[in-house]
This record gives sequence, structure tokens and C-alpha cells, in this order.
Amino acid sequence: MDRAQLADFLRARRAALQPEDVGLPRGPRRRTSGLRREEVAALCGMSADYYTRLEQGRGPQPSEPMLAAIARGLHLSVAERDHLFRLAGHHAPERTSRADHVAPAILRILDRLQDTPAQVVTDLGETLVQTPAAAALLGDQTRHEGFARATVYRWFTEPASREVYPDEDHDERAATFVAELRSALSRGGKGSRAARLVDDLLGRSEEFAALWARHDVADKHVRTKRLQHPELGVMTLDCETLLDTDTGQRLLVFTAIPGSPDGDKLALLTVLGPRRVPASS
Repeated sequence: MDRAQLADFLRARRAALQPEDVGLPRGPRRRTSGLRREEVAALCGMSADYYTRLEQGRGPQPSEPMLAAIARGLHLSVAERDHLFRLAGHHAPERTSRADHVAPAILRILDRLQDTPAQVVTDLGETLVQTPAAAALLGDQTRHEGFARATVYRWFTEPASREVYPDEDHDERAATFVAELRSALSRGGKGSRAARLVDDLLGRSEEFAALWARHDVADKHVRTKRLQHPELGVMTLDCETLLDTDTGQRLLVFTAIPGSPDGDKLALLTVLGPRRVPASS
């Protein structure tokens, strides 16, 4: 780990970012040319003290997940992300399996949607980054690890995850998640993460195994979704999808007609704050 070069690199990338680049207001009294350390720390999902120590060359060696978070927070390109990993004493992630790296252009779009439920997901339904409104609607889906990062995996292994959808829609949602997973497997093939996830679920869930045996295939998210919030009730929302053809990632944006009952409910999300997801039973 090259602490001095890592510190220099982080400072340089922070100075190169402006508040407008990441969806933050500039404010009339800003003296810093780029972002403040605490702003970058918040974007990366870490404490300001931890990030400051890295910039001062006195922090511990960051883990690979922490480096991935820093790469997203600083809007690094793939080449810059690889450089960051090497400075921190890690091998750069393989370019052929870079599904966790969100392109800076996609992040810039997301930064301008902070009051709108929006999130970036992989082709396996793993949420990489969310707006505050998306966390209020769906809960913090970026906190999971391992196979549990995938929505389809949580659906069949964590009963509490189903509470996002009305009970009467559960059969349809289960079938859709399985069909989308089969499509992901056809793209990834044997030995892929999708294949390993399928093998694990087949050994854990009879419901999944029965649906998997149907060989249904679906290649994209449905346009309209009914979502259930513990305080706001059921909302029927449009779900627009922007596909990044380089990575297979999808930017999902949830909207409703302004002034409609569902639109009024969406407007309340940022007031309510992040949704609390109950522990699995």
C-alpha cells in the first residue's frame, strides 16, 4: 500500500469534483475549490474521520468493498478505479467482472434525482447505489452482502423482504424475479455468479425450485409496479429503466403523475426518511 500516493490521489480527485457534479448545492459561502472531505465521506458511506485519515496518509488499508465505495463516491472512471485499488495494495478488479462499478455518467444522472426514487442495479438485481427517496421507498438495499445483495435471493430466503409488495402481488413478483434470473443466467453461463446463485437457491427454497422448473424467461423490469409502504400504503408507480450496455447495469426511476394520489405519496417520501426494514423471521 502506497499511503502517500493514495492520499495525493484522493485529494486530487476530490478537488476535481464540484458540488454540481454530485448533485449538491454550492452555497454562497463555499471557499473550497472542490468538495469538502465530509461531503466525499457522505457520498462514500463512511465516516468523515476515516476518509480524512486516508487523505492524510495515516489510515488503515481500505478493504476492497470500501475502495469500491470510494470509487463510486468520487465518480472515478474504470481506469481511475483500478489505479485506486493498486495504490491501496489490492489487485484491480477484473475488467470482465466489473458489474459493481457504476459509470460516472450514470452517477451524474442519479445525483440529479435525489428527490426521486431511483437506484442502479446489476443484471442480478443487486442494488449498487440509491437516492434518499429510493431508500425511503424500498429501504437501504445497498447494505446486504453476498448472495443476499440480489433481490431474488432475499425474496426466497428472507420473508420480510416481501413486505415491499402487496400480498396479492407476491405470486406474480416471485415468478417475475425467477424469470429475470434465468435470463441473467443465459447471459452469464456456467460458472457465473448467476449460476452459483441459482444453485444456492435450489438447495434452499422449494418454492424457487418449482418456479425454476417452469423455464420462464424475462429480460427486463415491468413498466408499472405496485409497491407498499408501511406509512403511505400501496402506490402504483411507473418504473422507467435506463440500460448501460457496457456493464448491463440498469438505472431504475420510479415516478407517478404529479398531483395524483400516488404522486402526493411520493412527495412525502423524503420527509419520512429511510424505510425501516424488519428483521427476517
